[in-house]
Amino acid sequence: MEQPNFSYIDQLSRGDDVFKQKLLDIIKIEFPEEKAIYLKNIESRKFKEAAENVHKLKHKISILGLEKSYVVATNFENNLIESSDLGREEFEDVLEVMTNFLSKL
Repeated sequence: MEQPNFSYIDQLSRGDDVFKQKLLDIIKIEFPEEKAIYLKNIESRKFKEAAENVHKLKHKISILGLEKSYVVATNFENNLIESSDLGREEFEDVLEVMTNFLSKL
């Protein structure tokens, strides 16, 4: 599975380590909250709300350089809009990879 990286964050920060750290701190705070809300909505089969959650999470997926995972998230979001949870397992695998990565920062 694809692994998170700092390539996009490094482009954004342009060598500004303070900015890079602030961005990472924001992700470390927001990601667990957004993930928890997503899990609550998907467990409740609230597909529209879960699609909105996935849409928000896609931004963090992108920031962490997960290009293939972004496609997985987009496909899953589209399925949720159609009231299907097809792709859930693959998307949640992405969330787990991100959780593990962020926990080591």
